[in-house]
Amino acid sequence: MTVKELQDGKMHRILLAEDDEDMRKFLVKALQNAGYDVTSFANGMEAYERLKEEPFTLLLTDIVMPEMDGIELARKAASLDPDLKIMFITGFAAVALNPDSQAPKDAKVLSKPFHLKDLVGEIERMLAD
Repeated sequence: MTVKELQDGKMHRILLAEDDEDMRKFLVKALQNAGYDVTSFANGMEAYERLKEEPFTLLLTDIVMPEMDGIELARKAASLDPDLKIMFITGFAAVALNPDSQAPKDAKVLSKPFHLKDLVGEIERMLAD
């Protein structure tokens, strides 16, 4: 199944990479309550391995993580699937916005702390494109 088929079938699947366990659990529950199918990992390397196995509609990733940071994960994910939507959630927005970071150009950045309605609203806008 391709991302296009996922989008056409409205089966929006989110891959979440967040190393903070409490934040990860909180985001998974909130996104599931908003109607999304969420798969989560504590680091970029594990998330990348899953991305190689199956398609997702959106990659939601922290930037600062062990093993593989969110920017490297996003670059590798975009090379695997150019249609994948990418959003960074971070307390280090300047890192993602820095042109030298080589983050995918269409990626969105949501700075921590954020309100869940803002996260869900931004995801809805991204997936509507």
